[in-house]
Amino acid sequence: MFSFFRKKPPTPEPVAPTPALPEPPAAPAEAEPAPPAQVAAAPLEAPRRSWMDKLKVGLRKTGSSLATVFTGTQIDDALYEDLETALLMADSGVKATEFLLADLKRRVKETRTTDPAAVKGLLADAIADLLKPLQKALVIGEYKPTVVMVAGVNGAGKTTSIGKLTRHLASEGATVLLAAADTFRAAAREQLAVWADRNTVEIITQQGGDPAAVSFDAVTAGRSRGRDVVLVDTAGRLPTQLHLMEELRKIKRVVQKADATAPHEVLLVIDGNTGQNALMQVRAFDEALGLTGLIITKLDGTAKGGVICAIAREKPIPVYFIGVGEKLEDLETFNAREFAQALLA
Repeated sequence: MFSFFRKKPPTPEPVAPTPALPEPPAAPAEAEPAPPAQVAAAPLEAPRRSWMDKLKVGLRKTGSSLATVFTGTQIDDALYEDLETALLMADSGVKATEFLLADLKRRVKETRTTDPAAVKGLLADAIADLLKPLQKALVIGEYKPTVVMVAGVNGAGKTTSIGKLTRHLASEGATVLLAAADTFRAAAREQLAVWADRNTVEIITQQGGDPAAVSFDAVTAGRSRGRDVVLVDTAGRLPTQLHLMEELRKIKRVVQKADATAPHEVLLVIDGNTGQNALMQVRAFDEALGLTGLIITKLDGTAKGGVICAIAREKPIPVYFIGVGEKLEDLETFNAREFAQALLA
């Protein structure tokens, strides 16, 4: 079972020892029922299999150029040159491409592989190992409320991702409060309000107000109402808009006044279609805010899915979720092995 977050278990209270009781007489032998865990385990795998199928389809444009490299009859310099070109075209970046090629050649030598088709499997292993440090669970429950600040440029799918994340949290039993801190764009507030209505959660909003003030009110309300999570939607902006980036820093500072430990997570939503620009955004927003995690959207239909490899090599910030569609269920936890296998399916 894959869980996108885990709640910190409550500290058990000491229990007085129970005096031993005499054992009751043995009941007539009956067929033992199957353990509950065995009964529940099988159906839990189906949703992940369905997600894997979507991921393969979503990454088809990126993976097709990589897969064609291995249709030859021999492993030679031409194969590695073609693979280098394919990785760069997928926006894996120079550093990640050089690393993967060196790692792949080592694996081929150690396994004495002679079949080009088998090299594809070794490349999947190399990519999975490169991406493994990005695979991390979003922890909910260590703080109450857990304050999650979400940033991103216009058009990256930030507000939609917040709506999908709200759905995930609510489905796992967490109570969520939304903060519409994109106060200067009416459409953003309305969009977030729609998501709040769909997920039956509360929202703190204020037309034309100060984004930092809205964030402060939301954290305060989340604590007084006993909510598990406060999700703060900030205005979309480019990292080159210095005055707007300063506004993000202000939101973070003001949130800390409401809760000295907050924000507990600072997430950046990036559009997978933007390739190397996504890496530039990660650098800029991390410098401004200190990112704790990423959500990568719109991986379906792009030929630039290799950017995750570039992030892993140059700015290894955890990827909590990836998205391959517009439906609620099209946002899922990131798994390095699944991604590598889907990329080269």
